[in-house]
Amino acid sequence: MKAKVLIIVSNANAIGPNKRRTGTFLSEVAHPYAEFEKADYQIDFASLTGESPFLDALNLADDSDNLKFLTGKGWEDMHKAAKLSDVDVNNYDVVFIPGGLAPMVDMPENTELKKVIVEAYERNAIIGAVCHGPVSLLNAKLSNGTYLVNGKNIASFTTEEEDNYARTDVPFDLQAALTEQGAIFHAAEAWSANSIADGNLVTGQNPASAKGVGEKIVAIMESKNS
Repeated sequence: MKAKVLIIVSNANAIGPNKRRTGTFLSEVAHPYAEFEKADYQIDFASLTGESPFLDALNLADDSDNLKFLTGKGWEDMHKAAKLSDVDVNNYDVVFIPGGLAPMVDMPENTELKKVIVEAYERNAIIGAVCHGPVSLLNAKLSNGTYLVNGKNIASFTTEEEDNYARTDVPFDLQAALTEQGAIFHAAEAWSANSIADGNLVTGQNPASAKGVGEKIVAIMESKNS
């Protein structure tokens, strides 16, 4: 049977005191999408509010996976993303959250998102997130009361990267916040590809890591089915 992937995206389009324009970072959704598509998975989209989400980094459209996403079914389906609370997430084998600055706006405290992620994780579904996407894991508590990230090997956008990207726009430092909740944080050289799997949890550091996150998710899924 085909594996089913739910990609959950932010609805934010501005961040910080200067209302910096933002959205889901194109390659962070397009590169994993390409890996899921290659594996012939069913791919669906949900957003937090059900309104049409936004894309950032459209200047990277000359990348082949990004272009295919924009001109093919990917962006068309993302544009029509269902409202998360209307989706039965129990039907999905994989839940994936791409980054961009947008998730830093509406995902740190979203209770529906935390509930969905914890329920999926506790039933042994694969959870993936890249760059600022791991903010979706922040403040998510397992049924035993511990933070989901506590004791887990995690990568996300780093303090060093944020200092050179959006320090004045973001409400807090993601690396520090994940570490405070007990994550074992793995920071590679700034802007280098760095994805890490810890059981069914797969995270990546930055846009260059998105493909690796997709590949690791597919590898875990295939090993489950073998």
